[in-house]
Amino acid sequence: MSEKTLAIDAWESLFRAQVTVMRQLTAEFPTDVLSMNEYDVLFNLARCPGRSQRIRDLNRNLLLTQPSVSRLIDRLAARGLVTKRADPGDARGIVVALTDDGFDLFRQVAVAHSASISRIMTNALPPEQLEQLQRITGTLRDEVETA
Repeated sequence: MSEKTLAIDAWESLFRAQVTVMRQLTAEFPTDVLSMNEYDVLFNLARCPGRSQRIRDLNRNLLLTQPSVSRLIDRLAARGLVTKRADPGDARGIVVALTDDGFDLFRQVAVAHSASISRIMTNALPPEQLEQLQRITGTLRDEVETA
């Protein structure tokens, strides 16, 4: 098998596994509380220092286009889950911050979502393979980001 064929087969396998797992996680996700995209914004903000980040930087970690992110953040702000303010270091930028209510809702949903993730992943892979998967996907992401 050529290196090119191996690379394509490995990509297809990774992609198909991700789609299959995401379909199951989506089916179990409490969408009556938050959408997956809303959760993704709250998740990323919860991991930032001060639970806040510029929209431009937040957008790098989300799977949405910039206009979609802006509309989503407006909806979250209307629900009181995030706040928006001008960036004190650059008035052209907007900083989004997770509110206490937003963090509480994120944690509530995260408990159920992480239980689903844990069950799916640990039923499929033993700990040593989970560690290997984490290393491999981390390397892949790092290499693509720095290329």
